[in-house]
Parts: sequence; structure tokens; C-alpha cells
Amino acid sequence: MKKITLDLTGCETLYDVHSRIQKVFDFPDWYGKNLDAFYDLLRTECDADIVLIIGTKDLSDELKEELNSLRFIMEKKAEFNKSLGFNEFKYEIKD
Repeated sequence: MKKITLDLTGCETLYDVHSRIQKVFDFPDWYGKNLDAFYDLLRTECDADIVLIIGTKDLSDELKEELNSLRFIMEKKAEFNKSLGFNEFKYEIKD
């Protein structure tokens, strides 16, 4: 079982968040650093079974909205995997 931990501690901008996403998910250089690109690559390039997101308690309101969008996208990934009979995908957001 492969687990990815995304630590958002200290992120101040959307660019910071997506730069961390690119690094920990090992997304290619052409990753668009936006939610659409995240969803596309999560479905096609992510081989993790579990994603743990930490360091969220001190995020700005703007970044907390982004976190809600990330949660929605990961839920869609879980549904996608289930509908196609792929390995179960789980995520957890902890502070």
C-alpha cells in the first residue's frame, strides 16, 4: 500500500500548495498547478492508495477553500477507482 503525505504547513499562496502537490505526488514539470490539472493527474498519474494531508490548521481562508476543493477532488478519485474496480483510494485530512 502506497501512502503520500502532503504537508501544507507554512503554505501562504495557491502556488505554494500546488508546488507541494507537484513535489509529493511526483507530477511532471508540465503540471498546470491548478485544480483541473490536479484532478487529471490524480486520476492518471497517482499510484497512491492513501493520501494524508497535514498542516492545515493555520491556512488562510482562501487556502482553506482550496483544501475543500482538494477534498472534493479526492472523493471523486475514490468514486472513480471504485466504479472501475481499481484499488481502493482513501484520503484523510489531519491537523
